[in-house]
Amino acid sequence: MSNRLCRAALLVALPLTLSVSAALAHAVLERKEAAPNASYRGVVQIMHGCDGAATTRVTVTIPEGVIGAKPMPKPGWQLATTKGSYAKAYQSFHGKVSEGVTAITWSGGSLGDDEVDEFTFFARISDDFAPGSTVYFPVEQECAGAGGKGGIAWTQVPQAGQNPHDLKTPAPGVKIVAAKTGTAAAVVPVKAGDLSIETPWLRATPGGAKVAGGYVTIANSGAQPDKLIGASIPQAARAEVHSMSTEGGVMKMAPVEGGLAVPAGGSVALKPGGFHLMFLDLKDGLKAGESVQGTLVFERAGTVPVTFSVAPIGAQGPGGASAGAEHQH
Repeated sequence: MSNRLCRAALLVALPLTLSVSAALAHAVLERKEAAPNASYRGVVQIMHGCDGAATTRVTVTIPEGVIGAKPMPKPGWQLATTKGSYAKAYQSFHGKVSEGVTAITWSGGSLGDDEVDEFTFFARISDDFAPGSTVYFPVEQECAGAGGKGGIAWTQVPQAGQNPHDLKTPAPGVKIVAAKTGTAAAVVPVKAGDLSIETPWLRATPGGAKVAGGYVTIANSGAQPDKLIGASIPQAARAEVHSMSTEGGVMKMAPVEGGLAVPAGGSVALKPGGFHLMFLDLKDGLKAGESVQGTLVFERAGTVPVTFSVAPIGAQGPGGASAGAEHQH
C-alpha cells in the first residue's frame, strides 16, 4: 500500500479514536469552486473548537491530482509539511513533476472554541479533474483543554448518490468548474483622444504581498506618439512601468526610464513576461473577481480613468489562465 493510501486510511480511522463532538466543530473551505489546470487559493476556516476546547493543530491533506502545494505561514503557529511521491507525473509550468507537498500542518497555536480563523495554502488543480467533479481536502483538527485532548478528522467523502449533508464529519470539497473564457473580449475599450485602452487587469495577491502586477494593451491611431508614464490604484502607494528580460537564464526587471512609448499608428502590450505595471507598497490585497478603479497617466493624453479586473494569482491573461503562483509579475 502506498504512503498516500496509508495516510488516507489513517485519516478515515481517526474519527473512531478521537473524542469529539461533530456538532461543536466544523472545517470548511472558503472558496468552493476551482478550474482545472489553474491555481487555487485554499482557505480552511475552522469555525469552532472541540467540546469547548481550543484548537491547537490543523492538518490539511492535499489530494492526488492537486500539485505544487505551498502553505502560508501563520503568526503564532508552527508550520510543517509532508512531502511524497504522486501516483503519476503531472505536467506543470516547469515541466513534469512527480512529487510534492501531500500534507500541511499548523500547530502550537491556540484557537478558542468561540473564535474562528483561517489557514491558507496555494496549489494547482491539475487537468485530471473535469468540470462537474468535486475535489476533497481532508482536514484533521486537534484540540486540547482542561478536559484533555481531543479532535476530529473531517475526512468523510460522499459515495455516489449520497447527500453530503448526511455525513457527520464531511471533508471540505471544491467543485471543479470550466474556466471562464471570452470575458475580456466583451469589455469595451476606453478611448482617450487617439488612444484605445483595452482590457486593463491585475493579478490577485497573496496575503501580506506588497507588490502587484498590472497589464493592459494600448493602441494609438493618431499621427503623434505618446508615452505611458504612470498609473495608480487606491490600494498602492505608487506605481512604475517595468520591463522584464532574460539574461543568461536569469529574469531581470527594471523601471522604464522616461515612460513606455506608444508609437503613432501602432500599439504596445503590457503582459506577463514583458512590459508591465508594478504597483508598490500595497496597503490592501487584491482578490480575484474584483474590479479596481484606477488611472493610467500618459505624456500627451493625460490621466485616464480605467477599471482593472482582477484575475487569479499566476494568471497569464485577464480571463484567468494560470501559470502558477510562482510567476507573480
